[in-house]
Amino acid sequence: QVQLVESGGGLVQPGGSLRLSCAASGFSFSDYVMKWYRQAPGKERELVGHISSIGVRANYADSAKGRFTISRDNVKRTVDLQMNSLKPEDTAVYYCNAQNFAWGRDYWGQGTQVTVSS
Repeated sequence: QVQLVESGGGLVQPGGSLRLSCAASGFSFSDYVMKWYRQAPGKERELVGHISSIGVRANYADSAKGRFTISRDNVKRTVDLQMNSLKPEDTAVYYCNAQNFAWGRDYWGQGTQVTVSS
């Protein structure tokens, strides 16, 4: 059974930091590109960033560059999103996604709420 379970969300003040984690099971984790998305109320889901299957390269949306860092551990089967200098506009539900384009596989977690507010 495929599972992606996010954790680490919560309430944080502007300028603060938060680290999200996504634990994967039920599929060959190291064969998948891992992505973080977010969806704010009333807005479409947007890509925050992604990391290659072996964790060599990560790319970020402009809104995340310089503040967010994605890392993965293929032994522990986890992917993390370190978020620094958080802003109120970062408030959203954050989702973990696993994708293998060649195999046509695409998996999603249930999401974790991040609220940035004073």
